[in-house]
Amino acid sequence: MQFDDFFLHDQLLNAVSKAGFKEPTPVQVETIPAMLSGEDVFAQAPTGSGKTAAYLLPVIQNLLDSQARHCTTLILAPTRELALQIYQVGHQLTRGLPVRWATLTGGASPAAQLEHAVDCQVLIATPGRLLNHVADEQIDLSQLTTVIIDEADRMLDMGQGPDVMAVFEVLQVPAQAALFSATLTGAGVRHFAEQILDNPQIIRITEANQQAAGIEQQVYLADNREHKQQLLESLIRDDNCQQALVFCNKKTRSEEVCEWLQSRNISAQVLHGDFEQKFRRERLRKFRQGKIKALVVTDVASRGLDVPAVSHVINYDVPFRGDIYIHRIGRTARGSNHGFAVSLVEPHDQKNLQRIEHYMQLSLPLFKRKGLAPKAPANKKRSKQHKKNA
Repeated sequence: MQFDDFFLHDQLLNAVSKAGFKEPTPVQVETIPAMLSGEDVFAQAPTGSGKTAAYLLPVIQNLLDSQARHCTTLILAPTRELALQIYQVGHQLTRGLPVRWATLTGGASPAAQLEHAVDCQVLIATPGRLLNHVADEQIDLSQLTTVIIDEADRMLDMGQGPDVMAVFEVLQVPAQAALFSATLTGAGVRHFAEQILDNPQIIRITEANQQAAGIEQQVYLADNREHKQQLLESLIRDDNCQQALVFCNKKTRSEEVCEWLQSRNISAQVLHGDFEQKFRRERLRKFRQGKIKALVVTDVASRGLDVPAVSHVINYDVPFRGDIYIHRIGRTARGSNHGFAVSLVEPHDQKNLQRIEHYMQLSLPLFKRKGLAPKAPANKKRSKQHKKNA
């Protein structure tokens, strides 16, 4: 199937081509027709599979068909980074087209954002900031025809479910609704969807516990922190490493790791939720331009990161849950690229690794780097158990 088969507007097809989209991805093949026909959608697909364009293309097409000048579409995102990414993709797909976009998120001037929001056709917002403006009667949601929720599972993790429900309560007309995420499993997400969606078309491109294609997953056992640091440096200096996202579970750890990398003369910067939006955007811009080789991040700061040149995702800290692991490793192998997802596992990380393997329903392969093989008894025991499982 080609994008022509969706009978999209000629100018929109031209923008799609200029954006480098050659043919629709599986999630786009199933989602675009469903949304163009007005159906509610409950979609699950791996990170990097084209979810954003899957819902933006029908939104843009409907705007061109209706020629509506008011705000018809609301897109809710859990973080300002993801909201900004959606905004950028939207602009890319509507160059030369009469479509006005706006964002409402934290970390930016409310007055400046509001000025654009009251005169847009597509509004991208984080739930909390949007509700503040709705309560002050500064935003009118009465004419919405489409509401899209991206990273729905993450919203629930962050406690934003009640805010999303509050948004739906103020809608005065029934709106087409769609939920998108890399993972849509669990009773909480299903209940959330049942409250919002009306007889949705369910789209499951892969099961939630399957890794995205093109990602080579690796586990390196580390005896202690010093050993882990040596492994990290070796991986980043490897010729195969173009750019790396290094994940830590805590802000303080991310700062420590970044300082250590800098002390080793590695181009590294840190990004976590305490930084102001202007500062975060500047570091992301430099990372996308290739001026930073290693970006050390926390999970909150990583949401919405889409950098095609990221060849390695390195879990300096092993995540506590399998779904978080899936979100992390989805930052590499974007589109059709190949990438590496590496976990550095100290003895105290073994339980987290076991939870991830149970979630993934597979035993992640162990690797060793020359001169940096593990020596701790617990790691040797893990190696023997891994061979047995294999």
